[in-house]
Amino acid sequence: MEAKASARYLKISPRKVRVVANLVRGKDVGDAIRTLTFVNRTAAQPLKKVLESAVANAQQANSAVDVDALYIKELMVDMGPSKHMRRWRPRAQGRATRINKGVSHIKVVLDIR
Repeated sequence: MEAKASARYLKISPRKVRVVANLVRGKDVGDAIRTLTFVNRTAAQPLKKVLESAVANAQQANSAVDVDALYIKELMVDMGPSKHMRRWRPRAQGRATRINKGVSHIKVVLDIR
């Protein structure tokens, strides 16, 4: 039995989220939530919320599911569109260069071990 949850258009770079996602990929849900609670990174909080949402989806789909038996089967962090968060930086001789602010999509799939 799989349970899924996702968060889209997070205003944090996917590269920063992947660093934290690699810490918890493949772990049991309880261990992953404990790890994300004490990781001192900005990306840990939205990742923890998506993980808790997936646990709630699993409980809602089947009330008899054992939360301690769940593990992270799949954890993907993809890049969202950067066209919404473009900024400009002044450069030499009156020119300007574009700064693309990162946007992330997170997808979590849980399964029973």
